[in-house]
Amino acid sequence: MTATALALALVRGLALDDIGRDEARRRAVEELVKPEYQQESLIERAFRLFQEFIDGLFDSAPGGVPGGVLALLAVLLVVVALAALLLWQARKATGARRAAAESLFGPKARTAEEHRAEAERLAGESRWAEAVQERLRAIARDLEDRAIVAPQAGRTADELAAEAGRELPALAPALTAAARLFDDVTYGQAPGTPEGYRSVAELDAGVAAARPAALAATARPS
Repeated sequence: MTATALALALVRGLALDDIGRDEARRRAVEELVKPEYQQESLIERAFRLFQEFIDGLFDSAPGGVPGGVLALLAVLLVVVALAALLLWQARKATGARRAAAESLFGPKARTAEEHRAEAERLAGESRWAEAVQERLRAIARDLEDRAIVAPQAGRTADELAAEAGRELPALAPALTAAARLFDDVTYGQAPGTPEGYRSVAELDAGVAAARPAALAATARPS
C-alpha cells in the first residue's frame, strides 16, 4: 500500500460522503485491502480510483452541488501531482543510467598501475565484480597513455573495446568480451567470478605487450 494510493482513496471517500477524518481513513484502508488493489500497478490503481470517483460523483451528488466541483478539483490535483512524480522519477532514473554509462574510470583519477594494484587488492578480497571494473580501467588508462586510443570523457566500455579493437585487431574479441563483462557487473548486478577476473587480467597483459596494427605494419621489413 502506497501513500499515493491511500491519499487517492481518502479523497475519494471524502468526496462521496460528508464524513469525518477517522471514518474516511477507515474506509480508505478497507478499500485498499481489497484483492484487486494488490495486483495493480500504481498507475493502474490511480486511474481506476479516479474513474470510480468520477462515476460516484455523478451518481451520488445532486446537480449543481459546489462540493462536487471542489472534490473534482482535488482529485485532478492529486492526479497531476502523481503524473509529475512519475515523470520526475523516470528522468532521475535516466540520468542515473547516463551518469553510470559515463563513469568508466570511476570517481577517482588513477594511473594504469594504480588501477591494477586496486584490482589485485579487490581480487584478494574476492570482490570479483569490483576487481573486474578496476582491471578494465587499467586497460583503458594504459591504452590512452600509449596513445592507442585518444582520451575521451564519457567513453563507455563498449566504445573503448570498439576503438581499441580497430588498433589491436588480434585482441578485438577479447576486448569485446571484457567490455560485456564490465557492463554485466556494473549495470546488470552480475556478481563477477574468479574466471571472469582472470580473463580480464590476461587481456590486460596482452594489451600491455601488443603493438597497434599501424605500427606493426611500418616495422615489417620491406
